[in-house]
Amino acid sequence: MPGRVSQPQGNACKTTPRLRSGKGASTPSPAPRITWAPPPAPPPAPPRPSQSPAAAAAAAAAAAAPARSRARSAAEAARTARGRPMALRGLAASGPGSRGPLDEAVAAAEERGAPAVVVAAGGAPEDDDEDEGRGRGLLRWDGFSAWLHCVCVVGFDLELGQAVEVIYPQHSKLTDKEKTNICYLSFPDSNSGCLGDTQFCFRFRQSSGRRVSLHCLLDHYDKDLPVYLKKDPAYFYGYVYFRQVRDKSLKRGYFQKSLVLISKLPYIHFFHTVLKQIAPEYFEKSEPYLEAACNDVDRWPAPVPGKTLHLPIMGVVMKADTHISVILPTVHEVDLFRCFCPVFLHSQMLWELVLLGEPLVVMAPSPSESSETVLALVNCISPLKYFSDFRPYFTIHDSEFKEYTTRTQAPPSVILGVTNPFFAKTLQHWPHIIRIGDLKPAGEIPKQVKVKKLKNLKTLDSKPGVYTSYKPYLNRDEEIIKQLQKGVQQKRPSEAQSVILRRYFLELTQSFIIPLERYVASLMPLQKSISPWKSPPQLRQFLPEEFMKTLEKTGPQLTSRIKGDWIGLYRHFLKSPNFDGWFKTRRKEMTQKLEALHLEALCEEDLLLWTQKHTEVETVDLVLKLKNKLLQADRERLPVKPDTMEKLRTHIDAIILALPEDLQGILLKTGMT
Repeated sequence: MPGRVSQPQGNACKTTPRLRSGKGASTPSPAPRITWAPPPAPPPAPPRPSQSPAAAAAAAAAAAAPARSRARSAAEAARTARGRPMALRGLAASGPGSRGPLDEAVAAAEERGAPAVVVAAGGAPEDDDEDEGRGRGLLRWDGFSAWLHCVCVVGFDLELGQAVEVIYPQHSKLTDKEKTNICYLSFPDSNSGCLGDTQFCFRFRQSSGRRVSLHCLLDHYDKDLPVYLKKDPAYFYGYVYFRQVRDKSLKRGYFQKSLVLISKLPYIHFFHTVLKQIAPEYFEKSEPYLEAACNDVDRWPAPVPGKTLHLPIMGVVMKADTHISVILPTVHEVDLFRCFCPVFLHSQMLWELVLLGEPLVVMAPSPSESSETVLALVNCISPLKYFSDFRPYFTIHDSEFKEYTTRTQAPPSVILGVTNPFFAKTLQHWPHIIRIGDLKPAGEIPKQVKVKKLKNLKTLDSKPGVYTSYKPYLNRDEEIIKQLQKGVQQKRPSEAQSVILRRYFLELTQSFIIPLERYVASLMPLQKSISPWKSPPQLRQFLPEEFMKTLEKTGPQLTSRIKGDWIGLYRHFLKSPNFDGWFKTRRKEMTQKLEALHLEALCEEDLLLWTQKHTEVETVDLVLKLKNKLLQADRERLPVKPDTMEKLRTHIDAIILALPEDLQGILLKTGMT
């Protein structure tokens, strides 16, 4: 509509409507890619002259600390002792020409704009990159806190059971409840029989009443990330490297220990890759090695979207590189096709269940399978954020166990990944259960499971299948099934299959969300309704029936070939937690856009002329309101141009200087101009 305020350019799954052309749908703007390269070990850099005195003093004090010295020595010893390139274990970097069937995977990953971990040759980072993380006045451990909350070591004590043996850095705060959750979630259930090394992740709720971290100076980077990469302030992620091997010297006969990274960042594959580098060495060299690794992380630059990152850790540097040789899953994604492979015939039905926020249980033989499958389900509605709770690995000892297993009320909107046979009975009343077997390595295709009635599920040893009475709203897309089946027959790499499946889910989600985006954009008031002398106008109310009427001409049929009851799917979605979270996010962004436009309108006015026609009391009131506007813009990080803010400060200064001296002194002390 001409003259209507354009919608803000945020990250909450905003898309541009476009007709299908047989190719991939529109995707987010490019973000940095990450590569691993063996560098020469650089000597510790002294504080630079460009550092502030406070930062230089802090750096000098930190360097003088005995713990720091031990960590440096351990780091140097580890690098020297190895004497070999530390590339990703089990992968050999190939030359630039060895692309072959992965071209599509690489192109699609670049198109999605998500960072990817790749293997490539490279050198040491430039000095400027190290200073980026530590040379801007940050205190010791601020760089570490931008990536991790802490690192935990969980062992097994014959008397106490699972116990947290080490928390590093030592000043890191964890409540008793959080420690208990970490203890039980860091070990596989006894029935899993995980011998050797196992990696998985879990997610747990942050204890209520926890003080907000003082490390908030880096939080503004979060606003520029896609919604699926944003931090969730109420939850922690735990990334686990668990080792269980026979050891006759121990009373129990087994060595059992987990190295766990606790973070608020949902960078699943990235942290698993980091663990793959440091955990095996840690189990051999113990705490000095861990201390050295944490000090390396503390020197990392902040995770700034769109910047080239150099991330050194124990002789390995992760850096941005456009010359990709071997592609791996992106920073936040799992191998989508491998996880959906046993159920890809029903992938569209599972997409509906996740979109609608239905209670869903994944029963798997090990934490690795359960966590990967849950994360794949959450990822399948990307770029729409999954706003309900999800637990990649859930145990009977979890602090929310009673809340999620009670039969006195309907199951909550949550996706649980479990391995304990006890859950087959405890969660039997849940409406949707996925039972999976061992996930096959890339290239091996398991037998397809069927949709079965819930009454057939009695134990965790039941046959793999999707146990539900749910009837999908949309007809099954036979074309994607044929495409994936053809890939299986032709032995197409799992990475390429994942690209096809991910693009299919992306197009499906975008076709669904575009009509909602178009309608929500129409709720913005007209440009001419924004007056500098009135409060910003309000958004129109979202009316479900009004929205439904728009679907006849501008519905998903414009961009999707899939037929079915789209209206019924939308009606169900409007009652779901995912719609509630999505709309609240969009409404907040649009309201902030209106506030920003209101500020711009104020800046275009001759405010000094206005004050000449009004009393001193009215002028003082205007100054105070303008100062509050500035504070609000900074506090809420409104999408305001820097020159607009500067112009408003100039207006405020000019108005104050035109007032009597006694008022000038008072107003200059009242906040910052």
